[in-house]
Amino acid sequence: MFEFKTMILRGLQAAAIALAALSARGVTAAETAAPSTAIRFTFDRPIDASMAPFFLAAKDGGFSAERLNVAFNNAAGSPEALARVAKGDSDLALVDINELIRFRDKDDAAPVKAVFVLFNRAPYAIVARRSRGIQLLPDLDGKTVGVADGDLSMRLWPALARQNGINVPHVKFHKISAAVREPILSAGQVDAVAGFSYLSAVNLRDRGVPGADLVVLRYADYGCEAYGFAVTVNPAFAAAKPDAVKGFVRALISGINATVKEPARAANEAASRIEDGDRELELSRLRTVLLDNILTDEVKRNGLGGLDPARLDRSIDQIARDFKFRKRPVAADIFDDRFLPPVAARLIN
Repeated sequence: MFEFKTMILRGLQAAAIALAALSARGVTAAETAAPSTAIRFTFDRPIDASMAPFFLAAKDGGFSAERLNVAFNNAAGSPEALARVAKGDSDLALVDINELIRFRDKDDAAPVKAVFVLFNRAPYAIVARRSRGIQLLPDLDGKTVGVADGDLSMRLWPALARQNGINVPHVKFHKISAAVREPILSAGQVDAVAGFSYLSAVNLRDRGVPGADLVVLRYADYGCEAYGFAVTVNPAFAAAKPDAVKGFVRALISGINATVKEPARAANEAASRIEDGDRELELSRLRTVLLDNILTDEVKRNGLGGLDPARLDRSIDQIARDFKFRKRPVAADIFDDRFLPPVAARLIN
């Protein structure tokens, strides 16, 4: 009888100890679980399929796995998006890195830096019609090119023209609104238009211009060293929450990988966020972006998100041919690689 009571007592003691241990573990987990970090993220332009990796990172749980609560918004151009990041109204933003280079040259500019390069090659292009006698960049001599207000590609046109032996005054630029860029080319009112290769060329095909009559003169094919869109961060946010920035980058990389594996699903997700979005049109844009701007040979060798400092310096030299810097920046002023994961985690698979 005594032994039986002893066994019961020991069993109760063991159960109590186990329950206490479980409770302790529960308290520890609750105490150590970090709260989610809110991130205000700004796109510098209206939504298009090139932004699909961000949306898949959200839809597939990449951001939530990093304990991030990301809210997207849009700005009317890179200058506005950069201003929001500089003031702290946005924590991160997708902007044209070449506009960031010019922004940093302003008096008292906040030390905003890029932390992830999405477009390894800038999308700048002249889209022309072969039926107007244009097949190569030098064929623009004597032609009329439609250019929308604020078109970023024009910032590097003078350097590109000189590099390719084009007499700059011989090319006539006709100012237009972005809304009529493709219509006036399809109507034959100009010989070519300036813009982004994945937007204008796809839009023109959608308007019924035969693909065989279109020629896309990509700046990158004619010696332009420029990188394209990059994720920038508010310096105070980066200093206070470096792990959140690193987590955002990791989630974005997972979103890019998902986009590469399932472009149709990615295009659908982007189109669903566009009023009257056309899934087939966005899929065509996305395929062009992946081929021309994101999955370049440099990225396949060195991984997503980074850049070559020597190449960035050369691109700054090209900007300097038509932009007078107060103090010419170096690569370290523009890009901070501390938030990137190791190369092995950034290789496309």
